[in-house]
Amino acid sequence: MAKASGLGWSTLSVDDASGTPQDIKNDITNLQFATPRATQDITGIDKSAMERLLLLADFSITLNGVFNSAANKSHDVFKTIPSTSVTRTTSMTVNGVSLNNECLYTDYPLTRSNSGELTWAVPGVLADGTVPTWA
Repeated sequence: MAKASGLGWSTLSVDDASGTPQDIKNDITNLQFATPRATQDITGIDKSAMERLLLLADFSITLNGVFNSAANKSHDVFKTIPSTSVTRTTSMTVNGVSLNNECLYTDYPLTRSNSGELTWAVPGVLADGTVPTWA
């Protein structure tokens, strides 16, 4: 695959509280996600530079979007974050590659700016111990 832009996502869905995937990519204006690895410092006193081991893998995501209260859109998906404790499958596909994870979403903060926009920024973290793997 060649170099590509982040335009034209084919999939961005998040499960609602009942476990049904909802396509909310039209409500999302931008996102960031990370697949970091923990490290352990194992540097002995005989070294002059850091020595480390790779440890557990992780995944985190923040979805940013526009408030949409239509049925099966972003508000329907995220309004239950404060009242439910469910794992939500998060599926992303762009440029023919996919990254799917089981996530816990931890907040549904809404912001009304001084110019009138009503937006949200929803953070999520890996839930089930499965290593994030691009397919």
